[in-house]
Amino acid sequence: MTDKRVVLTTCGSLEEARSIAQTLVERQLAACVNVIPQVESIYRWKGEVESSSECLLLVKTTERAVERLRETLTNLHSYDVPECIELAITDGNAAYLHWLEESVR
Repeated sequence: MTDKRVVLTTCGSLEEARSIAQTLVERQLAACVNVIPQVESIYRWKGEVESSSECLLLVKTTERAVERLRETLTNLHSYDVPECIELAITDGNAAYLHWLEESVR
């Protein structure tokens, strides 16, 4: 087990996704953010089943930065309830994990 994390979130537009990704990396809350455009999301919202096209962000960070990342994401995001799911990275390429550590403050 490592202290590295992947945080998942979705955005309603590519512009918003890129802006959030850029800010998270600039503020050193993330080492890297993959922006995956045009995922189809089906979900329940306010009692109704909805469908929308979204962008998925895969945010690579550390456990110690997750809380600040979550706060920043909530402040930047246009959604009332933005997705912010934290997944533990149990293992990986040692050099990559070291780079990730050095890139997040």
